[in-house]
Amino acid sequence: MTHDPLAPVLEGSASAGVLSWPAQLPVESALEAARKAGWETAVLDLGGVTDKTGLMTVCATALRLPDWFGANWDALADCLGDLEWWPAQQGRLILVQGWQEYAALSPADWRLLQEIFADAAAHWRGTGTPLAVVMVLAETP
Repeated sequence: MTHDPLAPVLEGSASAGVLSWPAQLPVESALEAARKAGWETAVLDLGGVTDKTGLMTVCATALRLPDWFGANWDALADCLGDLEWWPAQQGRLILVQGWQEYAALSPADWRLLQEIFADAAAHWRGTGTPLAVVMVLAETP
């Protein structure tokens, strides 16, 4: 049986935050485990995203952000800091895949996005509905 790196977070024995998901494990395993544990899930696929405008568009759609989302860094941080628009009973998981190209093309923006994810996860840590951001790692050639 393959070790599930998300299990300690879902069962509450480890804190949620920004986590890595090994490329060799199917992403559906992470999503299925989270759903079975009662967590809400969203998949943020950044494959093909090359700029901030594209990133904000993908975030708005994939995360089902509220209409008041202003498609900028502050608005994204505000949305992830106030998750009333995304009700959850156990927790929330954002699975981020295909991010490597965007990170290479826009390293400064990528660092900002990582900070926003980390700040949001820290904000929700210790609450009844934590936020975990799971970064799917790429296969090494």
